[in-house]
Amino acid sequence: MRLHTAPDHGVVGAVATAIAQAGGIVMAVDVAESSHERLVVDVTCSAGDADHAKLLEQAVDAVDGVTVHKTSDRTFLLHIGGKIEVRSKVPMRNRDDLSMAYTPGVGRVSMAIAEHPEDVWRLTTKGNTVAVVTDGSAVLGLGNIGPGAAMPVMEGKAALFKRFADIDAWPICLDTQDTDEIVRAVEMIAPGFGGINLEDIAAPRCFEIERRLRASLDIPVFHDDQHGTAIVVLAALTNALRVVKKQLADVRIVVSGAGAAGTAIVTLLLAAGAVDVVVWDREGCLSRDDESLPPAKHELAQVTNPRLVRGDLHDGLTGADVFIGVSGPNLLDPLWIKDMADDAVVFALANPDPEVDPAEAEKYAAVVASGRSDYPNQINNVLAFPGVFRGLLDARASDVTLDMLLRAAEAIALVVKDEELNPNFIIPTVFHPDVPKAVADAIRG
Repeated sequence: MRLHTAPDHGVVGAVATAIAQAGGIVMAVDVAESSHERLVVDVTCSAGDADHAKLLEQAVDAVDGVTVHKTSDRTFLLHIGGKIEVRSKVPMRNRDDLSMAYTPGVGRVSMAIAEHPEDVWRLTTKGNTVAVVTDGSAVLGLGNIGPGAAMPVMEGKAALFKRFADIDAWPICLDTQDTDEIVRAVEMIAPGFGGINLEDIAAPRCFEIERRLRASLDIPVFHDDQHGTAIVVLAALTNALRVVKKQLADVRIVVSGAGAAGTAIVTLLLAAGAVDVVVWDREGCLSRDDESLPPAKHELAQVTNPRLVRGDLHDGLTGADVFIGVSGPNLLDPLWIKDMADDAVVFALANPDPEVDPAEAEKYAAVVASGRSDYPNQINNVLAFPGVFRGLLDARASDVTLDMLLRAAEAIALVVKDEELNPNFIIPTVFHPDVPKAVADAIRG
């Protein structure tokens, strides 16, 4: 907080006391400006969350002689000016350097690529560059907040690409939610990139966009909300079933949510050998004999629910071995887990608020995972997409296959050794150094 105060030596102590009484911790006090009439004081303090920070601000503002001029927090400070940048990889010290990096020398390189188009991979950044493309229609759990508001998330994604796979990625936030315009825009920018990562585009539009781009482009197109999530879920489930000593082909699985993530998870589970998968969404348990379902859900129903289960989520869960939630908060009553099979596995992945409180779920389930970092077993796409694209770019792949996704999931699962495996450690942490390489190697085959 930047404070305007009277030039009274007792004011700073009063501010510190007010913060402490409101439950905060003063980390630093700096005088930014001083005069006979006024002090400008910067106070850094630790708060529990955004609501607590507001309480601290109000407590300080109530101190006699103090005005809170402005406030910020370290998350916003980290984002000022953005989180990524472009840097030159070559020196620009003199005219000679300039003549090679730019004109006239660059013209020779351009003509070489014109004569041999495949050399663009070797002589430009294309071979190590990914476009992170969104229309801002399904950003995190925030919904349709638009391309500008999506930009910090896409920047973060680009930073993760660099941190975990040394890939140069760039956010492309499109000011349209028209499928044809999105497809055409990506097709037009594709020559400058080695891969396309679709991100936070709402279903069912995202399905068509991905399908059309895969058909028209000669570089891999990967929708992380679908396939990245599916890879990590399959990896975690593989290890969870190792813990409870069950086989994928034998268990009953309920997936809550028939959007992009849910559809991709089901597709990958079936490819991995799952047999009995029931999908629950706002229409209830999807069943092939329900002709009223919209097209995407009707298609999903054709390959799931072999027992033709109907009803609500509780009905679907009765006797099930596994729950995978990619839907919304507080949809699963913890007591319903008691009606699942013995040694139940619960993945409550809605963010930031999961389908069930993990602490409550742990009372009844043998293994619990969530998307949160403050509980064990975090299901995080960072485990997948950097290594996936590292492998795709290194192999100069033109497509992403189902077999690649299965190999990537297996690679992540195997990072957790037998002696490490337990109900609270079924998936490696995002900072495990072996994960990106293992995934990249698996993608390359």
